[in-house]
Amino acid sequence: MGKKIAEIVETIEFVADIEGSKDCLMSQQGKLWFNIDVPKGHGLKTGDIIRVVIERADE
Repeated sequence: MGKKIAEIVETIEFVADIEGSKDCLMSQQGKLWFNIDVPKGHGLKTGDIIRVVIERADE
């Protein structure tokens, strides 16, 4: 595991369809926000609480 840079635990505010093959999950927590594309079939919806962790990957 690498060094953790940021962690966001937040409610998904918006799920957008991207070309029918993936969705974009979006939310904001203070100065931190995320906008992440994920493959369809994830089962997440607006209002779900998720955790996003950013860390440097060890090689």
